[in-house]
Amino acid sequence: MDTVVSPLPNDIEALKALVLEATWQADAATQRAIEAEARLANAQAQASATEALIAHFKLQIAKLRRDQYGPSAERTRRLLDQMELQLEDLEADATEDNLTATAEKASTVAAFERKRPVRKPFPEHLPRERVVIPAPCSCPACGGVRLSKLGEDVTETLEVIPRAWKVIQTVREKFSCRDCEKITQPPAPFHVVPRGWAGPSFLAMLLFEKYGQHQPLNRQAERFAREGVPLSTSTLADQVGAAAFALMPLYRLIEAHVLAAQRLHGDDTTVPVMAKSKTVTARLWVYVRDDRPFAGDDPPAALFHYSRDRRGEHPRAHLASWSGILQADAYGGYGELYAAGRQPAPVLEAGCFAHARRKFFELADVEGAARKKSRGERSGQIYPIALEAVQKLDALFDIERGINGKSPSDRLAIRQELSAPLMTELRDWLTAQLARLSRNHDLAKAINYMVRRWDAFTRFLDDGRVCLTNNAAERALRCVPLGRKAWLFCGSDRGGQRAAVLYTLIQSARLNDIDPQAWLADVLARIAAHPAQRLSELLPWNWTPTSQVAKVA
Repeated sequence: MDTVVSPLPNDIEALKALVLEATWQADAATQRAIEAEARLANAQAQASATEALIAHFKLQIAKLRRDQYGPSAERTRRLLDQMELQLEDLEADATEDNLTATAEKASTVAAFERKRPVRKPFPEHLPRERVVIPAPCSCPACGGVRLSKLGEDVTETLEVIPRAWKVIQTVREKFSCRDCEKITQPPAPFHVVPRGWAGPSFLAMLLFEKYGQHQPLNRQAERFAREGVPLSTSTLADQVGAAAFALMPLYRLIEAHVLAAQRLHGDDTTVPVMAKSKTVTARLWVYVRDDRPFAGDDPPAALFHYSRDRRGEHPRAHLASWSGILQADAYGGYGELYAAGRQPAPVLEAGCFAHARRKFFELADVEGAARKKSRGERSGQIYPIALEAVQKLDALFDIERGINGKSPSDRLAIRQELSAPLMTELRDWLTAQLARLSRNHDLAKAINYMVRRWDAFTRFLDDGRVCLTNNAAERALRCVPLGRKAWLFCGSDRGGQRAAVLYTLIQSARLNDIDPQAWLADVLARIAAHPAQRLSELLPWNWTPTSQVAKVA
């Protein structure tokens, strides 16, 4: 039988040396693995920071282009929103990877230091709480007690105080007269709901969260319950209905203000509404008064209406007593408003160049076609004629950006000098291209959209108040599709009408750079005792907060 010879030495010292060498090799391997992990973490952190920086620059460039050249397509706003979301995730990834690299760094591998954008200082109006770290009683170096203050460094940390709930107890003492034995007592405080319980700030928050931040009442009720205040959805709905009823006089005043304008922007969008065992597609209409493009003095406002369908009788009813210039899309329901014999007077149609440009842009969207091709999707054909049409329309937009905010007379003079020749050239070019195309061609449809409404599209050459686009109405109406993703549908027709009232109030406040929630809270606290003949003082553009009124008094 063969004897197995051990590869290990029999000498103890040699064994110790062998163990030490093996330990050293294991430590070296471990160190190399740690350094490799640190280098990998640094590389990941650097790559994440680079991606976040690239996304940040792309977003800034997109915003600058939008500010300089205007919206290039209907989806521009959605693309910017998507870029914002992507940037949020990339920034979070970069910070997480940076912390990982710092935690896993080896002694021989320098941790990656991410270059962050310079943070803006916190707003001055925020209260400051000064927390002073106690100074040492003696010098840490020598133990001396003769310390002299040289200055201080302040580190600011932004903190938030969780929402605080409270119950206000209004005590009404009773008194009896010893002479006539009559009992007297001060009147009960006003609540929007008779014998109600909700304060004005709570109601304003409820309304603004539902119609301004698109949070349905069931989600608000869940959040309140987590904060220790259980309130049922039906209870909150009662408060919303009562508050909308109390604010109806302000809605009527805004309606009168909007319909007193000589020029309006009009548009509509879909709103799903619950019906018996299904949903139906209703409509929210908006009419915007905004005189700021031609330096008008009247404040801007938005008026919303609700209807169960999109029949033309609805805009005719909304504008039954109004006449002037209506900037809108080519919806056929406006047709009777433009009729020559219409009473009290015909409405003048002004075309929207954004709609006209969009039809050409969709046929010349080179970047969109490339994106679809990269995803393996079928992309439409790109037409050079459509691209040239977009460039010709962009020349008109360039002129408009230079005259925005000028008086109507100045705008009209510049348009007659610069825009009129371009419009003449554009019509001749469109007519020539149309003669070369099939009647059913997509380009022919886009050209006919403008040519058949040429009087409406040239209206801006005769009136300095007319805008080139209907973007004012589309911006005001944007709150509806944003909210539709959260609340999906209205519960009833009455709910749609109530939404129109609250959208009118909130969007009008926003147009006048007023905080809608603060304004609603103050108005709900004052509207019951406010004289009816002075109710216009509570409109967003006339509103003075109660605190400032008290100071003046």
